[in-house]
Amino acid sequence: MTAPFPGFSIKTAASFPLSESFIVDLLPHIDNLAELKVTLFTLWAIRQREGSARYLLLRDFAAHAEFYASLGESPEDVLRTAVEDACGRGTLISVPVPLNGVDELILFVNDDAGRAAAGQVRAGRWQSVAGAHPVEILPPRPTLYSLYEQNIGALTPMIRDELLAAEKEYPASWIEEAMRLAVTSNKRNWRYVRAILNRWQKEGKQNETAPRSVAETDQRLWEDLSDFIVK
Repeated sequence: MTAPFPGFSIKTAASFPLSESFIVDLLPHIDNLAELKVTLFTLWAIRQREGSARYLLLRDFAAHAEFYASLGESPEDVLRTAVEDACGRGTLISVPVPLNGVDELILFVNDDAGRAAAGQVRAGRWQSVAGAHPVEILPPRPTLYSLYEQNIGALTPMIRDELLAAEKEYPASWIEEAMRLAVTSNKRNWRYVRAILNRWQKEGKQNETAPRSVAETDQRLWEDLSDFIVK
């Protein structure tokens, strides 16, 4: 028999918040001790991570030897079953990612931040990195509207309509890159962006990789702009 727990003390241990909904809405329905242990461990451990996209891997549970051993004689099997139960209940979210040729589960808490991060991973917005946390989740891609406001200017109803039309005509990556080129050329207006897109559409975007002077590029783009102005 283990020694009695000595009691909580705010002077000797840090604490972490536990949502009221955990006690009221979730706890009464968890009837498996392993699932409860894994859920509580995840809620605690994931808050020890830095950044907005916080996650755990199954190996992170094994790194805490005493907790891992408490899961029973076959802790790996018990852990996987408990994770499946917690994900099936909706407490946690799991997303498989290929790491070193093997699919590993990334675990998120099913809250606003966790759902957003899981969506990024499912959309392929992540990259493998070296270190103890091998998955770097990339920030959400900004909308074309926010990109325009950040790089070009105020978003008027007319410009909004132009962006909507451009989204249907060109890949989003083209529009983003064209805006960046406009900023680099210090031509912060939508007509210049539209001229870049028109040039890529007519000549093929790959042609833009050929080296060209800034003056030559501006001349070709302003020729396109004159077409828009006449129209």
